[in-house]
Amino acid sequence: MSNTTKFYINGEWVDPVAPKLFDVINPATEEPAGQISMGGAEDVDRAVKAARAAFTTFSKTTKEERLALLHRIIAVFESRMDDLARAITAEMGSPLWFAMQVQTNTTLEHFKEAAKVLKDYDFGHMLGGTTRIVREPIGVCGFITPWNWPINQVASKFAPSLAAGCTCVVKPSEMAPLSTIILTEILHEAGVPKGVFNLVNGDGPTVGEAISRHPDIDMVSFTGSTRAGILVAKAAADTVKRVHQELGGKSANIILPGADLEAAVSAGTLRAFTNTGQSCQAPTRMLIHQDQLAEATAIARRTAEAVVVGDPLAEGTRLGPLVSEAQFDRVQHLIRIGIEEGATLAAGGLGRPAGLNRGYYVKPTVFSDVTPAMTIAQQEIFGPVLSMLPYKDKDDAVAIANGTIYGLAGYVWAGSLEEAREVGMELRAGRIYLNGAPHGKLQDVEAPFGGYKQSGNGREAGIYGLEDFLEIKAILGYEMA
Repeated sequence: MSNTTKFYINGEWVDPVAPKLFDVINPATEEPAGQISMGGAEDVDRAVKAARAAFTTFSKTTKEERLALLHRIIAVFESRMDDLARAITAEMGSPLWFAMQVQTNTTLEHFKEAAKVLKDYDFGHMLGGTTRIVREPIGVCGFITPWNWPINQVASKFAPSLAAGCTCVVKPSEMAPLSTIILTEILHEAGVPKGVFNLVNGDGPTVGEAISRHPDIDMVSFTGSTRAGILVAKAAADTVKRVHQELGGKSANIILPGADLEAAVSAGTLRAFTNTGQSCQAPTRMLIHQDQLAEATAIARRTAEAVVVGDPLAEGTRLGPLVSEAQFDRVQHLIRIGIEEGATLAAGGLGRPAGLNRGYYVKPTVFSDVTPAMTIAQQEIFGPVLSMLPYKDKDDAVAIANGTIYGLAGYVWAGSLEEAREVGMELRAGRIYLNGAPHGKLQDVEAPFGGYKQSGNGREAGIYGLEDFLEIKAILGYEMA
């Protein structure tokens, strides 16, 4: 890539106003994987002006024109999937197979889903005899995206915003910006009009805050920690822009006595470790009936100890490193707290796995006998750490599951689908997975994604994702009475 130290503004790769270089570290080697420039408020202002100018014309494009553009993006994207996957592996440590089969493929599905929804979407209808309701693009959008699913989160915002007719300014995480730079090259090659997509690299306190505060940005969509999401909302408040947030999670996985315990516990353990545990909807709290806790703990221990951790480029690796030294230190700190607070360490623990002396690798860790008040049962760890909590009965399980500040996802395993549905309806979370659903896929891109409580607001994906980028206008007297 030749554009890493430039920003993409108004359809061109441009130099920052005040260049400041930043090394992107490969977490597997602890060596630089690339270098970017860190932007500032002046760079954001240039990008917003370009997006604002472009909105004047792009908002008036036809549905057919935007559909054609999405299909061109899909075609170019498919030709660069290997480049994207390798960039994701280098910048955030995802095993190459996972970067290709899941990270990159899911990103592609967001563009395909946006095209599918746009094709059949009705942007206007009559209400009663004389009033017409129309849905219009909200305007210029600011996207602040995380490092754990780097291009997936850009696409989950940009694809529906483009379908709606919006323009945008994007700030990917400075920890994992390389794949977004390639995505930007894809969009340029596909012929995205000047100013519709603008990229400014930088950190949250500088570029992220400038985006959130900018008076000419109509909506800011943020994915990241709840702590950072609160700061984004506060910065955006003075300009009364729409704030869309997908924040933290501490998702519960309730395994009921009638479920196949071996299948449910082993699948739930692996799912908690997906993406090295760096997934906001990971089922990191496994709730087990107290009579089955010992057996379930043994299954989770066997599952964790069989997980292959290592070089993300090596065949057979299931878990790569955490994204950074800071994240490694945070996870180690929380594992230590779990031990100090009296949870039973069933697998893993402190330090790197055997034979891995370099890279931000963590042992797949399982705690049992965890109580709801413990730190590891309440705080999002964002690493391969599973907490197993016993419950007395179904009502107790639901109370424990709902007993956090989060509400992003919930999981239920039961002997019958009817029982799983019953418990799933009691969970206060935005997305519920029953008996291992969705089968064979990490996520169903048609289903809305978003949270209750401090896991955020708004929804991504499908028709709900598109409508979050639209304003509603009522035109009274549109037809004669």
